[in-house]
Amino acid sequence: MSIEEITELINEAVTGEVFGVWFLIGAALVFFMQAGFAMVETGFTRAKNAGNIIMKNLMDFCIGTVVFILLGFSLMMAEDYAFGFIGIPNLKIFTDFGGFIEGNASSFVFNLVFCATAATIVSGSMAERTKFISYCIYSGVISLFVYPVEAGWVWNSQGWLAQMGFHDFAGSAAIHSVGGITALIGAMMVGPRLGKYVKDAEGTVKKVNAIPGHSITLGALGCFILWFGWYGFNGAAAWDGTSLASIFLTTTIAPAVATCTTMVYTWIKNGKPDVSMCLNASLAGLVGITAGCDALNALGSLIVGVVSGILVVVVVEFLDLKLHIDDPVGAVGVHFANGVWGTLAVGLLADPLAPAGLEGLLYTGNARLLGVQAMGIAAILIWTAVLMTIVFAVIKKTVGLRVSPEEEVKGLDSTEHGLPSAYADFVPAVESLDYGVWEEATPVAGDTPVAEAVPVKKVPAFEEGVPKFTKVEIVCKESRFESLKTAMLNIGITGMTVSHVLGCGIQKGKPEYYRGVQVEPSLLPKIQVDIVVSKVPVRTVVETAKKVLYTGHIGDGKIFVYDVENVVKVRTGEEGYDALQDVE
Repeated sequence: MSIEEITELINEAVTGEVFGVWFLIGAALVFFMQAGFAMVETGFTRAKNAGNIIMKNLMDFCIGTVVFILLGFSLMMAEDYAFGFIGIPNLKIFTDFGGFIEGNASSFVFNLVFCATAATIVSGSMAERTKFISYCIYSGVISLFVYPVEAGWVWNSQGWLAQMGFHDFAGSAAIHSVGGITALIGAMMVGPRLGKYVKDAEGTVKKVNAIPGHSITLGALGCFILWFGWYGFNGAAAWDGTSLASIFLTTTIAPAVATCTTMVYTWIKNGKPDVSMCLNASLAGLVGITAGCDALNALGSLIVGVVSGILVVVVVEFLDLKLHIDDPVGAVGVHFANGVWGTLAVGLLADPLAPAGLEGLLYTGNARLLGVQAMGIAAILIWTAVLMTIVFAVIKKTVGLRVSPEEEVKGLDSTEHGLPSAYADFVPAVESLDYGVWEEATPVAGDTPVAEAVPVKKVPAFEEGVPKFTKVEIVCKESRFESLKTAMLNIGITGMTVSHVLGCGIQKGKPEYYRGVQVEPSLLPKIQVDIVVSKVPVRTVVETAKKVLYTGHIGDGKIFVYDVENVVKVRTGEEGYDALQDVE
């Protein structure tokens, strides 16, 4: 054997070993992306649901691991593969562990973390109003059956799409489109968050409310974590140094260009660059390049980025403003729309000189690959849509898909997990969303009389003919403030002072537990509204407040009424009745 042949054998052995280790490092990077998804979803939603979001992102991986061991991996990657459609379960991981780890351990770990990614995409679009038990069920179904079957078509060498030449290197179709279309179906079936869309008497949406996430900082952290992890997501399956370098290059260009495109597009469209949308755009570019990261060149990556940057904004706004589908984190625009685009982009932009050596339509004039890509993505979407529609319908009819309105207003941290706040040492923000027309904002759910639920401590007699000044102090739940403010403005109140206060009544709230230990009763956040009136009758203010605040439960609020000797407007020096009037 010559020196050259020996050197070649050594190089092949070293390369195989090195890239075998890199494959597992890539799997670890993909696992770390769970933290990125958790941060993005938490930052883009409200603080009162942060613990619930974290729990869902933790459990979709843990539940997914269990079901993937039991059945999912066999359905996806079994050597006994029926009709190019589905693997035949053999439970070799339990019956022949030695043989299993010899040929399948790396594949199992890598496909498991991919599977968890598909499942976690869904939680963002259904955030803040979905039952935790329902999430656990449908997340488990995705990892157990939905994802393994269609992913086997793509990545099992015996799969029917793989046999046809369908190319999805890292999962624009098999992962992101699956998670994205499931997110769309789930958001439609669970319905929008309370207060997101304001309707008139005929049920037509007349206003779309923005519900900002509580921490754009967490959202940005999540995006950077995801981008970092994406180098493993796309690059782990590289077969040599050249292919790995090319994949890293395309995985960098597409999201960067997409983010720049969205920045310019929103700047022109809205007058200012949109921060949250630019964060979405970076992920959209990553999703768009995932299928063809080994098949596109630098120009193709740039084109993917430009289209992704515009597509994500258009889809997010179209769903929200036109279709009135509430997707808090933009999961449908990022993963569904750009998963489809990325899959088709392979057929259009694949460069024969790129590592994969595929022939795209725009480089060779050959439309065959584009046709295969279109058929493949259609098959995957149909499979997922049919199964997940059935799953969501069954859940909705049995355990229920959505929490009650009262639970949604309070927040899922406390109602689903007994967690008073994910930020225990921080004062929670005042709720700034009106949950409906104030006269009918909250249905009466309890049976406590109005006098006990919203007690009035004192109402002074109004002296006929003599201007009288009265201070009305209202202490109420945070969630009722916006409705109370609207009601006061409607009866002619033009000024009020609002304070964030803490307190508890004799009932001291319901007991909560942390790690099995009962948490001592703590002061509960409330809103105090102070109003001084003269022209508007005190009784009108009191009755209006009682009507808005009453739900039939202890703790709806308290109203205190005080006599005021005089009122002085500092700016003008006016006193008495004139000082309360806003007419210049």
